[in-house]
Amino acid sequence: MFELYSDYIYRYISLTLVCTMKQIFIAIIVLLSYTSLTAQQVAGEKADFEHRFLIDMPAAGVLNKGYVSVMTDLLPYGIMITRIDVGVFDNFSFGISYGGENIIGSGEVTWYKQPGVNAKFKIFNENANLPSITVGFDMQGKGRYFERDNRYEIKSPGFYAAVSKNYEFLGYLSLHGVVNYSLEGDDGQNFTNFMIGVEKTLGPQVSLVVDYNFGFNDNNTNRYGKGNGYLNAGLRWTVGSGFTIGFDLRDLLNNKLWSPGTADRAIRFDFTQRIL
Repeated sequence: MFELYSDYIYRYISLTLVCTMKQIFIAIIVLLSYTSLTAQQVAGEKADFEHRFLIDMPAAGVLNKGYVSVMTDLLPYGIMITRIDVGVFDNFSFGISYGGENIIGSGEVTWYKQPGVNAKFKIFNENANLPSITVGFDMQGKGRYFERDNRYEIKSPGFYAAVSKNYEFLGYLSLHGVVNYSLEGDDGQNFTNFMIGVEKTLGPQVSLVVDYNFGFNDNNTNRYGKGNGYLNAGLRWTVGSGFTIGFDLRDLLNNKLWSPGTADRAIRFDFTQRIL
């Protein structure tokens, strides 16, 4: 008798869970449909914020005054980096970031040694003939942190100047360039470095981004870079007003000496909204 009741209770609980999961699944589908519709409704509106990053390289965009951005990168080795930026004044933003290893997955979490700070100031707005020009400082690197050399896998930009120019070409085409000098690391490789990037829209909600870090400050030892530079590519999908999801393939040239021979896969979430 007891086994009969136990079996009945088990079946009841299983059926209840299945029904609940179906309801959750339907709710997710409805939510995604609503989000997609919202994104289509706002696709034609003028954006209140510019591109501030491609994948690893900064761009010349600066948050407008009164805007806040929360951006999270999910990287291999369970690494998660979250940064919060605030548009403090017109053409000036300030932010802080922090992260660690094994935050996603299992094992003991290893937090980064210290948070990163960043600041950007746009000194020239883009016009028909000239690009926008921004100077900034960013001490947040990417990937694992190596105590022996006091540096990240991908060094932080440090001090940099960024230029960006937009063109109408089957939608929009944006070209980007950066010159930077990282203060990070005790590996004797703190040289002037360059980065270039491009973004191409693939419709009102999706765009392709590519950036290339020459790695002049990374390739002169046998510990980190092989001399190929870091080539990254990804997609950006605007799923709602101010909310973007990114899917990235990083280090396509297999530059990292510890690389398994395939590109790193990463996900990015970026949410930007006006608060004032």
